[in-house]
Amino acid sequence: MTDEVSHDINYRKEPEACEIGRGEEGVFKVQPYKSELLPLWGYADRETADDGGEAIYEQFQRYKNRDDFVGMDMARKYLQMGYTRAMRYAKYPGGQKYENGQEREPLYWADSEKRNAALVYDVWLTLVRDDERYQELESVHRGRSE
Repeated sequence: MTDEVSHDINYRKEPEACEIGRGEEGVFKVQPYKSELLPLWGYADRETADDGGEAIYEQFQRYKNRDDFVGMDMARKYLQMGYTRAMRYAKYPGGQKYENGQEREPLYWADSEKRNAALVYDVWLTLVRDDERYQELESVHRGRSE
């Protein structure tokens, strides 16, 4: 997804309008997926991550059954965001990576609950990234935009 993601587009109806971007780009913009995935996502602790990761992975499977690559990729992004956000809090007290404009040294582990949540999301994320159908549809989708 690029920074030019439009809030006006229904990306399920117009998947070709959605460019694959890096990391977690578009998670708060790409509809209707944001509305479907954001309520499932959380990283407060291991239990929250277990519930969120499982629910997002189940949604990923529904998207997969419809060959909805954009949905599959958005589910991947939410799992990745669960990992990265939880890990930030695990390494930095209060999740504050910067102090006075300078990057802080990470603490291992400032918050063990968040580290456990990150590790849970990492398991779900690996399942999605390794999914053969996801990889096939990603290749097809990338081919459209080149």
